[in-house]
Amino acid sequence: MIFVAGQIPLDPQTGAIVGGEDVTQQTEQSLANLKAILEAAGATLQDVVKTTVLLADMNDFAAMNAVYANYFEEATAPARACFQVARLPKDVRVEIECIAVIAA
Repeated sequence: MIFVAGQIPLDPQTGAIVGGEDVTQQTEQSLANLKAILEAAGATLQDVVKTTVLLADMNDFAAMNAVYANYFEEATAPARACFQVARLPKDVRVEIECIAVIAA
């Protein structure tokens, strides 16, 4: 099992937040970070069995979900919980964590 801590839209090269206030760009970077961590651990997005999405504003759900759908197909998407929270690290709009299982 691989437990990936919450990923925010942080550029791994510069440490800068990507996307300004644009939740679409922030979601794209958060998921790219998550994917890179999984690949470094020998897993893929198909191995993900659960995600948790934290949003600063639930009104961003549709925009976040449109990007999320590019990474996880609806028919095989992992279980997901999504919550609005009062504040996220560095005042970003989205944070995503996951659990993946690699078959032995």
